[in-house]
Order: sequence, then structure tokens, then C-alpha cells
Amino acid sequence: MEKMYEIVRIKQVVEEAKDVPYEAIVRSPEDAASITAHFIGEEDREVFFALYLNQKNHIVAVHRVHVGTVNTCPVHPREVFKGAILSNAASIIVAHNHPSQEVQPSPEDIEVTSRLVQAGKIIGVEVLDHLIVNASGSYTSLKEKGYV
Repeated sequence: MEKMYEIVRIKQVVEEAKDVPYEAIVRSPEDAASITAHFIGEEDREVFFALYLNQKNHIVAVHRVHVGTVNTCPVHPREVFKGAILSNAASIIVAHNHPSQEVQPSPEDIEVTSRLVQAGKIIGVEVLDHLIVNASGSYTSLKEKGYV
């Protein structure tokens, strides 16, 4: 007979984000881009980041989902949505940076966006946008480009 294990506790460590110059509500892609650029815009490697939102688009949590290399950041939907589920988020906005400071989406960026939108529909957490940001405040919204 094989052993069976029961999950009795899942621990989420929450730390207050300090000195962040934003209102904790997202009204536009510009709002989301300025928030995410504050956290990841100047990174020297690609960082995949998520904003977790309630029903009124108030930010309930932020999460650095994955840190990649200088030109890639593979990410899996389960890692993105784990934080959303633990935060009771109604929707998410994902973002990543390009260390080159170029904000044009790659084919891989478009593919991961599609996978995340599909996964979000299945589990009931809407992906509102996928942003590519840089340190200067420039960004590309994949929703505005028609990929979300």
C-alpha cells in the first residue's frame, strides 16, 4: 500500500511593499506600467511580475513570479496563478521587463500571454493585461495590441 499525504497548511509569506509612489488602484495600462516599472524596470535580467487585483481593481498583492536571464524568462501559469488564488484575486495584470529597455513583444511574449489568458479563463481569474516595461516609463500593453 502506498502512502497518501494530506496538505494541512499552505503558508504564504506577505511583506508590505514600502515607499511605492502609487495609489493602490489600477485604472489604466499607464497606472499598471508605472507600478511594475517601479519594481522591475531597471533589472539587469528579465523578471516576470504580477499585480493581483480585487473586483474593484485595487491591488491586493504583487509578486515577482520568476527571474530569468538577460533575454528570457520562462514562466508557467501555475506559478502566476498560485499567488492569485492565495490572495483571493479576481483578476491579474502580468508584466515583465526587457533588460535591453526595448518594449516590443517577442513571439514568446505573445505565446505566454495566450497561455495565461486561457488558464485564467479555466480557473476564473481574468488576465486583464500583459505589459512589457522599462526603466524610463515606456511600455507596451499586449491588450492594446489585441493579444488579450
